[in-house]
Amino acid sequence: MSSISRATRAALGASVVALTMVVATACGPDNSDPAAAPTAGAPGGTTAATTAGATDKPGGLPPIKLPTADELKKWSFDDWDKWAQQNVVSPAVKGFWDLQKILKAKPYKPGPGSQPTAPATAQPTSAAPAQPTTPPPAQPTAAQPTTTAPTQPGGSGGTGGGTGGNGGGSQNDPQPKLVEMKPLPHPFAKPAHVNGKLFFQDGKQDYVCSGTVVSDPANPGKSNLVWTASHCLHGGKGGKYHTNITFAPAFNSSGAVSAGKQGTLADAEPYGEWGAVAGMVAPQWTAEADPENGGPWSQYDFGILRVANPDGSAKSLEEVVGGSVPVWFNAPREQIASVSTYGYPAAKPFDGMELEHCEAGKPARRSMDPSRPTMLMTGCNGSGGDSGGGWFTTKDGKQVLVSDTSIGGSDNTWEAGPYLDDVAQHALEYFSKKSK
Repeated sequence: MSSISRATRAALGASVVALTMVVATACGPDNSDPAAAPTAGAPGGTTAATTAGATDKPGGLPPIKLPTADELKKWSFDDWDKWAQQNVVSPAVKGFWDLQKILKAKPYKPGPGSQPTAPATAQPTSAAPAQPTTPPPAQPTAAQPTTTAPTQPGGSGGTGGGTGGNGGGSQNDPQPKLVEMKPLPHPFAKPAHVNGKLFFQDGKQDYVCSGTVVSDPANPGKSNLVWTASHCLHGGKGGKYHTNITFAPAFNSSGAVSAGKQGTLADAEPYGEWGAVAGMVAPQWTAEADPENGGPWSQYDFGILRVANPDGSAKSLEEVVGGSVPVWFNAPREQIASVSTYGYPAAKPFDGMELEHCEAGKPARRSMDPSRPTMLMTGCNGSGGDSGGGWFTTKDGKQVLVSDTSIGGSDNTWEAGPYLDDVAQHALEYFSKKSK
């Protein structure tokens, strides 16, 4: 997973019209109350000097002060609403992506960055050996049981420690055993259609990531929400939201463009291209992140998208693909007995055309900042392009999402994803309620 030089990214032309708000029902930056914004960082205010989400638009809101990890956990709906007004996502241009653009787009995933600051103090966490290719773990609907869910074995694991609770602490486990990703057989079983390929532009360069259709708590059965990684949506410190962000669920389910086949775009995208109309990442990402390298910001490397039906109808993404996956927030680590990770890795030895999965066993822990949720780590050998792909486990006999692919080793021997705690939950709840 080689780093991607920022020098290749030029400014995007003015052909993309900016969306007035991160969500359609909220006020735009130009008609917001500037007097309320400077203290919007957290309930009771914050003393942090660093700012997040600064806007360069005339009349825009003053930037929100960066909250601490503890303050961010306590953000109310109003705090998230003020933060949302700092977020502007350009709607994707319909028809922008063609198959040649997708094939030439670069894989995107940060390298490992700095090493964790704390020594390994816990017992080694072993990963299960690679499993044979099996039906996908994604749950068709939040309420419908699946017969393909793996048996939930017993297990124990540290709960972290420090201020992060289940997700916090400074412990770092030894690197898990290498487990190779395997391609999903064609055509994909229906539950796997919640997985998809994500395309976007950073400057004039085209990139690819991965994403998952997740359940919308306020709109059951009618979700238009996609879970991915922050770096697939936003350029980090000093950057902006990417442009032409587009999600293609069940990309290449039929195998039409596998192994060099000359299929058409319609063949490769059974549900078409769902353009982003809104998005959100954590304030820490926009204020701190170096998107080319992992660091403490990676511990909040999650992002949420709202997408629109390409045919202009009101039929939701969940209804079209046949399901969504609920997100399990604050999952007790001892109950995450195993994870299955999914995505479209595009850097060698992969080509980005296959939905790959890794049966990774019990995840280990990786932390760069003990005040923030400790990441989950696997021995999967995914590569750039599988960023944002879903990490699934079993809860009450159903498949749920517990993380997304964030960073990985430069030798493709491990990957890590954020632990989804109160911060991620409140972000999704806000996003969900604003769409009702």
